Amino acid sequence: MRGGKGGGLLVAGTTSDAGKSVVTAGICRWLVRKGLKVAPFKGQNMSLNSFVTREGAEIGRAQAMQAQAARVEPTALMNPVLLKPGGDRSSQVVLMGRPVGELSARGYHGGRQKELFEPVMACLEELRSTYDAVICEGAGSPAEINLRRTDIVNMGVARAARLPVVVVGDIDRGGVFAQFFGTTALLSPEDQSLVAGYLVNKFRGDVSLLEPGLDMLYGLTGRRTFGVLPYAHGLGIDEEDGLRVSLRGTVRESVVAPPVGADVLRVAVCAVPLMSNFTDVDALAAEPGVVVRFVDRPEELVDADLVVVPGTRGTVKALAWLRERGLADALARRAAEGRPVLGICGGFQALGERIEDEVESKAGVVDGLGLLPVRVWFGVEKTLARPVGEALGERVEGYEIHHGVADVRGGEAFLDGCRVGSVWGTHWHGSLESDGFRRAFLREVAAAAGRRFVPAPGTSFGALREEQLDRLGDLIEEHADTDALLRLIEEGAPAGLPFVPPGAP
Repeated sequence: MRGGKGGGLLVAGTTSDAGKSVVTAGICRWLVRKGLKVAPFKGQNMSLNSFVTREGAEIGRAQAMQAQAARVEPTALMNPVLLKPGGDRSSQVVLMGRPVGELSARGYHGGRQKELFEPVMACLEELRSTYDAVICEGAGSPAEINLRRTDIVNMGVARAARLPVVVVGDIDRGGVFAQFFGTTALLSPEDQSLVAGYLVNKFRGDVSLLEPGLDMLYGLTGRRTFGVLPYAHGLGIDEEDGLRVSLRGTVRESVVAPPVGADVLRVAVCAVPLMSNFTDVDALAAEPGVVVRFVDRPEELVDADLVVVPGTRGTVKALAWLRERGLADALARRAAEGRPVLGICGGFQALGERIEDEVESKAGVVDGLGLLPVRVWFGVEKTLARPVGEALGERVEGYEIHHGVADVRGGEAFLDGCRVGSVWGTHWHGSLESDGFRRAFLREVAAAAGRRFVPAPGTSFGALREEQLDRLGDLIEEHADTDALLRLIEEGAPAGLPFVPPGAP
């Protein structure tokens, strides 16, 4: 490895959602299967899907997933800066796993981001001194020419650490050749010298039909394509960003297996604004016979056997949204009829009687939906924890990420929250990943809903996740030039890569 440090690679993308997260995870799994000690890294992440490490630090959930792919414990070093949007123009800044303030986009890019470059690079250097290889994930596109001066996640990191860069493009969207060429041509000569080549993601069809285009791309840029990864169905890997409202009705991918009992269970997840950690329902979607959909209309709750009100970065905003759309009344009718509702974190808070918020929304006292005997007040300090407990006779593990403090004033104890009839509420994310508890909970839901649903006895969410990560490793091993990728990681970008005009303006 170079200079006594571990090797490295930056996986950039032509766009957001090009596949950087899953490609990074796949490379991590491929390398660890080769016997290397590997760590993921993302200098700055913008996401509402986060995770709590064992030391109590909040990082992006994608980096936690990549750490699992690398078979190492996730730490704050792997994602030193996390931005959690609180609206269209502001985000909470989480540094080394702890919130340090709320900033507008202008304020962040106008100065604060530059201050964070040094701690970001210090984290990367510490990882490189400990691991054989560090696989870094970029953000958005490296050719965001308006943001290059303050970049701490794409070419800014690559230049400072002399990392080779592979650019991933999603061919399923179309226009991938223009994306590869345009991304390269908008970079400065110094940045271009580190862009070693490309990876095509989500290809469907005959690769031989694509090869002439790849040859022409090489002729135009002097850079090769390191692999063409086929479209893979049913991966269900943690997503970095929240589902957009335009994706209403999206069905979470499930394992392809018939239900064990006579009926399926239908789960409707309210797609609240600033939805966070919607990955909580992935464990439900992994159960044979459970169908999970995201909804935003009251009529879509009618045939649901379970309604989930998920976490949100804006509990008061979510409450207003639920009322405006008629979902609040629909939830009240469900509760009165004894039909199952589960609130998680911000969703749990919304189901309570009252919220006092001078921190998140600064709205003061706001009435909740009144379905649970809970009063919530928001503290400045954020709760970040990895609790372990018991519910429904089963051991449960979870993680907590919230400013709201719940005063539970009645009902039956349920984790840190409570239950009244068929309405449950808890701050614990990830609880449904505990297999025994998930099965016990689904049996309760099925009984309350009058469904002849039987949880599959052998479903292991952890095992399914490992299978998915192995599939990502297989995609890299079988469809990428792994010898060439390993040379990049060990030796850096090849010398003499040609400049593609016009370069950065």
